[in-house]
Amino acid sequence: MEKRAATLHSVSAASNSHHGKPDATPKTYVLDTNVLIHDPNSLLNFEEHRVAIPMTVLEELDRLKTGKSHTASDCRAAIRQIDRVLGAATPAEVEAGIPINRGQHHQGTLTVLMPRGANGGAALPDHLNDNRIINDVMAMKMADPDSRYVLVTKDINMRLKARACGIEAEDYHNDQLVSDIKQLTRGYFEVPGSFWDKVTEVETEQVGAETLHHLPHGLVVGDILGEEIYPNQFILDEQGFVGRIVSVEAGVVTLRHHKAETLMEQEAWGLKPMNIQQAVALQLLLDPDIHLVTLTGAAGSGKTILALAAAIEMTVEQKRFNKIIATRSTPPLAEDHGFLPGTEEEKMDPWLGAINDNIEALHLNDENPSGSIQYVKEKANIQFKALNYIRGRSFQKSLILIDESQNLTPHQMKAIITRAGEGSKVVCLGNLAQIDTPYLSPISSGLTYMTERFKSFVHGGSVQLMGVPRSLLAEYAETWL
Repeated sequence: MEKRAATLHSVSAASNSHHGKPDATPKTYVLDTNVLIHDPNSLLNFEEHRVAIPMTVLEELDRLKTGKSHTASDCRAAIRQIDRVLGAATPAEVEAGIPINRGQHHQGTLTVLMPRGANGGAALPDHLNDNRIINDVMAMKMADPDSRYVLVTKDINMRLKARACGIEAEDYHNDQLVSDIKQLTRGYFEVPGSFWDKVTEVETEQVGAETLHHLPHGLVVGDILGEEIYPNQFILDEQGFVGRIVSVEAGVVTLRHHKAETLMEQEAWGLKPMNIQQAVALQLLLDPDIHLVTLTGAAGSGKTILALAAAIEMTVEQKRFNKIIATRSTPPLAEDHGFLPGTEEEKMDPWLGAINDNIEALHLNDENPSGSIQYVKEKANIQFKALNYIRGRSFQKSLILIDESQNLTPHQMKAIITRAGEGSKVVCLGNLAQIDTPYLSPISSGLTYMTERFKSFVHGGSVQLMGVPRSLLAEYAETWL
């Protein structure tokens, strides 16, 4: 059996519905290994349809299930889910299809697809696992031409091969919440001219030091912005007004009044924002009522240094957190962290070099930069953790900083965010233009999924940073290369 990608956990997400007109023809969805690793619960997401798992896929899950990597963990979860459905069924019952129990009712069935390629006249050479699966589906289709068989896989090339053999093939779309990355919220709206010139009805009240504006939902969404709004998004105009959306309820939008120049004067561990996007991001980072912040943007847009400065400020000066947990997705060769010498932190150092670089950048002008860096690491209790060993942990009063989160699947993202305990805050950083994980795309990335899922969360916020303040060279490279 050939070695398929060892990083199958990085696969994207699959589809639970066929695009097009409703069709009463019986439909069977055949799941590839990467779909089950991407989402171990994927077999539950095909509604009333029949789900088939080829024996070759079970063999691949078995081969990849050992170890502490995300892939191994997801393989084990998928195997357990299959076992829960099949239970103690007889071979005849499995072949007929076991009803999938979804709470109070049964919907759809699960079966294991036995190898049939040799009997059905294999169309592709049988030396590759992908080919074996395609041949098995072709044999099923030949034996039952009145039914529809759809291969679901994250592997684009496998979909092409299947279609060339006359088999329907789809990606897994169940956790793809946007069809185009341009639909992803930026976290702010830019209004040309003056926002107030477009406002015809408003109620303003003073609550302590805050000025709140209450506007009709239809006016803001229908007449001014033209799209739906969510809590902790910002409205920016060219006159320096910044309105932070506090709530959207009962047909009323409540804005908290800010001024651009005031936000630009914010400071975190000596760092000030360089543009208005960084300013609104810094406000979310420093806000004690915000428990989840997502920062996206191009390389050099300031994601990591902003998040790190705010993290150190809140941990060392404000003492809101006991420690900073820094982690990120690591390349497949580093998943076991056994080939590098030293402690877990020393093994993670090559992958979390951006954190160290930005700590250094925050202290470049100190009299003793190396002493300052060591002081901050100890005082802020900065700990580097491998994602593979975070499962099952619970972090209390911690700031969890997830770098390069565009390389995580939705399932992995959930596994990490649910580690946040009482008094903790999670900050996710990522650039959707730099995805290194096989089978993952901008629209199927866990970062995209989480940003969409949490956009209505009143204790969360997301900002897409613009520009490349890192340097003129970095800005030119980002634009023209």
